[in-house]
Amino acid sequence: MQTDCFGQPSTIATAAGVEAWNATQMAFLAHGAKTPDHLGATLYADPEFALGHAVKGIFLLLLGRGELVQTAREACASAKASDQNRPITVRERAFVSALEIWLGGQPSKAVALLDKVLETAPDDTLAMKIAHAIRFVLGDAQGMRRSIEAVMPAYGQDHPGRGYLMGCHAFALEETGEYGRAAAAGSAALAIRPDDAWGLHAVAHVYDMTAAPEKGLRWLSGREAAWAHCNNFRYHVWWHKALMHLDMGQTDVVLDLYDTLIRADKTDDYRDISNATSLLMRLELEGIDVGDRWDELAETSAARTDDGQLIFADLHYLLALVGGRREDATATLVARIAADGARGSTEMEMRMASPGTAAAQGLEAFGEGDYATAFAGLRRARRHMQLAGGSHAQRDVFERLTIDAGIRSGAMKDALGLLEERTTRRAGRDDRFAATRREMIAASPASPLRVPAE
Repeated sequence: MQTDCFGQPSTIATAAGVEAWNATQMAFLAHGAKTPDHLGATLYADPEFALGHAVKGIFLLLLGRGELVQTAREACASAKASDQNRPITVRERAFVSALEIWLGGQPSKAVALLDKVLETAPDDTLAMKIAHAIRFVLGDAQGMRRSIEAVMPAYGQDHPGRGYLMGCHAFALEETGEYGRAAAAGSAALAIRPDDAWGLHAVAHVYDMTAAPEKGLRWLSGREAAWAHCNNFRYHVWWHKALMHLDMGQTDVVLDLYDTLIRADKTDDYRDISNATSLLMRLELEGIDVGDRWDELAETSAARTDDGQLIFADLHYLLALVGGRREDATATLVARIAADGARGSTEMEMRMASPGTAAAQGLEAFGEGDYATAFAGLRRARRHMQLAGGSHAQRDVFERLTIDAGIRSGAMKDALGLLEERTTRRAGRDDRFAATRREMIAASPASPLRVPAE
């Protein structure tokens, strides 16, 4: 029985396999671009390594792409076959079962299996990070925090996963409103693991949520090495930098970051699409002409209208279609989301029902200039938007659209109420978006802030 870099027993059969597996885990924790290469080397060194196959399948499902589901099923079959050929540990079998359950449409039950692993081995860094990642997809901020805090006592000063654990804790703290603690935890994480892009980006979230873009830019400046090694997560960190410049009104800088870094590679990964579409939509809401930048996003998104893996992804594809004025593709995607939601046989289909269907219909109406209908749909979806997954910062584009739809439809009192709720969640501080919307509302003849003339 071998032992991996985190002290976990492993049935991997060769020394070369152990080395590659350790490299896989460390790269995954750092969101490293070489993660799939290391995993490929692991399975080349030991084709019968069941945990390697299971993790491959889980990684594929985290990508949220319909065309990869069959490959994930094949990885699950390989893991189960390996278990038959060479008995594996209870821990390894839990990962295999988690993959199988997720493939069956129940990711929350898959997380519960990983929680069982952590009850037995709280210092299992791989289980910790994968559980964190799945909960992020599910929008379970409180669960992320509970899971991380339950295992923290097992991570001593010399534990090799301690820095990455602290980075996850920083993000969970930020998403649950503990901004000061989140900034401290993220800074400490990066001091231990300078390549911890997740911890670094957790602090960037803090500055977004507390309307402190200048501090955010100072935080990111000089720390580019923390995300230069990353997979497409590096585009997301640049997106955060662009949000800070947008909050400072520096739209020329935002567009330059978009063209040269955020969307330099025209991928169809939903996370890259979400960065791009949400940024362009924020710019347009501020009256900035984004030129023809919608075109390639709309073309790419039109090819993904039948994907249906994550409502978070679908809503960002829809942003591209609305922005690119693709009415037919927009209608196709809205109808498909509604059909999936009506079926409701899996957790993700239930999220298509709520918040998905109302949000999709609201976005379609916004694109058509029917702001009253848009406000009704987006406001209805807003109550459950957390279930779409992602972060507060990512979902904020839908919050902005909801508030603007309210203003454009003349529902000033309701829009102001949503604006107040948004500001309260953001440490009671107005960012540029909130300040300008308050001005719009105050200037309106229908403003609830106006004092009637005597």
